[in-house]
Amino acid sequence: MARKREKKFRWRTRRCVHRFENETQRVMGMKESLEGLTTERENEKSLGLDEMTPLEIVTLMNAEDQTVAQAVNRVLPAIAEAVEAIVASFKAGGRLIYVGAGTSGRLGVLDASELPPTFGVDPGLAVALLAGGKEAMFQAKEGAEDDAGAGERDLGSLGLEERDAVVGISASGRTPYVIGALQYAKGVGARTIALACNRPSRMGSIADVAIEVETGPEVLTGSTRLKAGTAQKMVLNMLSTAAMVRMGKTYKNLMVDLRPTNEKLVNRACRILMKATGASYEEAERALKAADDQVKVALVMIRTGATAEEARARLAAADGFVGKAVKG
Repeated sequence: MARKREKKFRWRTRRCVHRFENETQRVMGMKESLEGLTTERENEKSLGLDEMTPLEIVTLMNAEDQTVAQAVNRVLPAIAEAVEAIVASFKAGGRLIYVGAGTSGRLGVLDASELPPTFGVDPGLAVALLAGGKEAMFQAKEGAEDDAGAGERDLGSLGLEERDAVVGISASGRTPYVIGALQYAKGVGARTIALACNRPSRMGSIADVAIEVETGPEVLTGSTRLKAGTAQKMVLNMLSTAAMVRMGKTYKNLMVDLRPTNEKLVNRACRILMKATGASYEEAERALKAADDQVKVALVMIRTGATAEEARARLAAADGFVGKAVKG
């Protein structure tokens, strides 16, 4: 019995030591990986930040922000490749799914939530997953990003399919929650895109398309809600807007699929019709009403003299592209 207790004690001891060694390696690895990230380095231009005047602070921040567009410019081919992947998913009946934590995740939520009113798409077409759930949108849950399993589970709960496109968003490019989601998406066969602000990134090595915008050290060291967040917002704007344009959601540079759900948007819809057709405000308003508030349909009606039913048929034959519908 004593030998049995001693054996059990030794086994527990070895297990504790093993766990300690693994945790130590994990922490050391994290420390090394963070030290190697440009977004975590100290910005020499802001070493005296706490001694600057308000004007000096905002002047420096403004100067640093001007480098973000240049950084995005350097990865435009990758962004365009990602747009093509998203459009391919849409055409296959798939969805655009953003996955992120903290600021990165909140930016994904913001972009996804803006697509239905702007382009008239179903809310289920663009979905965003945020580490820690909906509550993390308003109150930071920093520990949630370390759970790779949660990223996999959250994405799995959406019923992910091969035809979907998953965009992982992380300034560091190494967030476990996002990595777990991307790995799961790869296993399913979905299209995967990584948006990071370090190069090379762990996420980029997993995804089909790697968008790695090197924004460099932040004015406030490690605060990636600044330049990195600005870069992510710019790229997300491009991904969703360009994809919607390629899906026929615009006519020239006009939002012809917007949903006029309030007085301001009804006014905007009428002004869009005026610009696109040369009609008066009253004519645009009548056409919009006859088209059941569908701007595209009203536009085709005015341009071709078609009835609402005929305009819808023209649009269907043109895959939703107004330019083709008015020429047909």
